[in-house]
Amino acid sequence: MIEVCNITKRYGHLTAIDRVTFRVEKGEVLAFLGPNGAGKTTTMRILTSFIPATEGTAQIAGFDCAEQPDEVKKRIGYLPETPPVYQELTVAEYLGFVGKLRGLSGASLTQALDRVTERLSLGTVRQRLIANLSRGYRQRVGLAQALIHDPPVLILDEPTVGLDPKQIIEIRELIKSLAGSHSVILSTHILPEATAVCQRVVIINGGRIVAEDTPDQLSARLRKSEKISITLKAPPANVAERLREVPGVEHVLATSDPKTVLIECALGRDIREDVARFAVGQNWGLLEMKPVSMTLEDVFLKLTQREEELPKSNDTTVGEQQ
Repeated sequence: MIEVCNITKRYGHLTAIDRVTFRVEKGEVLAFLGPNGAGKTTTMRILTSFIPATEGTAQIAGFDCAEQPDEVKKRIGYLPETPPVYQELTVAEYLGFVGKLRGLSGASLTQALDRVTERLSLGTVRQRLIANLSRGYRQRVGLAQALIHDPPVLILDEPTVGLDPKQIIEIRELIKSLAGSHSVILSTHILPEATAVCQRVVIINGGRIVAEDTPDQLSARLRKSEKISITLKAPPANVAERLREVPGVEHVLATSDPKTVLIECALGRDIREDVARFAVGQNWGLLEMKPVSMTLEDVFLKLTQREEELPKSNDTTVGEQQ
């Protein structure tokens, strides 16, 4: 559905993105992750035919984003970071206006309005002025305008920025419900968002792709050891030293909870039974033991930190103006 091949965007001597390549399959939700200034927004602008790439190609549903922008725009719904809503209009007036811009009229426009209003739970505010809506409802209206023409591709740029926790959960659930019927790129720097709604992750840093895979596969590729969290009722002062007596324990790490420690062992080795037997034998009161997996946040920090440590060429400055 979406194919990006070696796109580069330069602004004079500033290189915003450098040879970015990825694809999104039909019905897939892809997280496009990166810190602020990484190149996410520049990539989104190229995909929406807002700006052309300096080099490389980007295609939506087989149409070139630079050469065939009208065909591309017919097939995408776009929600920028700030929803493009007219606050002096009611929700129904605004969505009707957008629908007409998208070529809808008559019965097809009425059906589209009913469909997005129901899907995004806007029925109770349909006749209210957008200026009087909460931030969460405005975000829903923004999603509705992106969906009004039922496009096969959705491009969402930071869709939950500025929302409260309840609104964030609601928007995430809406995005999850789009999987299968729409191909979605979700641009974000909020890591729990990617874990919550996306099947695959592309991580960009300094204008370059540094990783692409599922969150679990990224974690597996970068994990260098196994970790176990163990909570004890009455740990001794030298608990770390004592636990290192257990065969296979390589490191014991303290946590913010004095009764909980992290035990590290070789990758692929399971020492939970031995650790449990030892703790019980010492009468420490074993309260909890659980494996600790590498989070997407761990993956993200490790990848972006590693990229920042790599030397960059003298003739290229990487960044982005957001």
